[in-house]
Amino acid sequence: MRNRSRWHHLAQCVLPLTVAVAQTLGSRGAEYGQVSVERLGRVPLDWRGYALLLVGPLALAVRRRFPIGALLATLAATWVYLLLDFAYGPVFISPAVVLFSAIVSGHRLAAWLAGGATFLFFVAYATWLIPEPQGWFHHTAVAAFLLLTLTVAEFYRARRGRLIERERVAAEESRRQASEERLSMAQELHDVLAHNISLIHVQASTALHLIDDHPEQARTALATIKQASKDVLTEMRGVLSVLRDDAPRSPTAGMDRLDELVERSGLRVNVTIDGDVRAVPPGVNRAGYRIVQESLTNITRHAPGSRVALRISYGRRELAVLVEDDGAGAAKAVPGLGGGNGIPGMRERAAALGGSLSAGPRAEGGFRVSATLPLPAPSDEEPK
Repeated sequence: MRNRSRWHHLAQCVLPLTVAVAQTLGSRGAEYGQVSVERLGRVPLDWRGYALLLVGPLALAVRRRFPIGALLATLAATWVYLLLDFAYGPVFISPAVVLFSAIVSGHRLAAWLAGGATFLFFVAYATWLIPEPQGWFHHTAVAAFLLLTLTVAEFYRARRGRLIERERVAAEESRRQASEERLSMAQELHDVLAHNISLIHVQASTALHLIDDHPEQARTALATIKQASKDVLTEMRGVLSVLRDDAPRSPTAGMDRLDELVERSGLRVNVTIDGDVRAVPPGVNRAGYRIVQESLTNITRHAPGSRVALRISYGRRELAVLVEDDGAGAAKAVPGLGGGNGIPGMRERAAALGGSLSAGPRAEGGFRVSATLPLPAPSDEEPK
């Protein structure tokens, strides 16, 4: 983008100089073939002619700041040049460029009115003010030239407008995606921290309770704390690494790591897998893992010691996740862990993928979390 802007600025500076050279040298060459022909009535260039030839390029140099002024000055200089009977030729470059520029810069009405006035001037000039009056063929050629210039300018302006709008939409989409990525990252961090910090809290409480009477059991709790703290640091690095382009990426937590998750939770979990286990889309893979993680975190917070049933069902069109606890844990809920945004966050994850999630108490006691996440059918994943 910066290089394109630099080249555009350079072109804006070079254009007036190029037009000045083309008009002065070109008109000087054109007069050799016209002054000698008496019926054309052309006269050699003098200081007035050169000055008028330079008005257009000077106006082009300031056309971005004074577009209407540049347009009027260029056309007026061209008309005076012709009325003084100087040679035809490159003098028409400046009017064409300034009309084109006026259209592109958004001064369309002024450009079309100026083009119409220029056409009327040429008709009057070629009919009554030159030795050999011209007919409708000449007038039609002038009209065609002006219409071509203005039409091409309109087409270029419309195309540039579409490109600018496309870039604006792309930039807006990029900002929206960045915002969604930040929200997704925040949710990932919430899930990682909530689960592991809750686990550390519970195991630390257990270790403190057992350290005097059952030091071996306290050692196990401390080992769990060590592993949980290591895991939370690893997952945090994996999530935050997306902020750095060259950062190594850690494997994203997914359904293949449920065994590790269950083992670290410290809960008595009975895992059942139904259906044919297969690779699932990354979004579903991550969401399923996080739903199980958040469910186990909630059980750790509010019903430690309960028996947990975890069922993962791989259907043809959906992945079903069911987490139930019996609420019969002998231990009391650990205080000081707060409420959080766990269940709404799980619902948002499921809804974002087109699935659903329900959570609530069981009639027979305990709590149930049930989620369904859509999957492509196995046949859809096979190459055709």
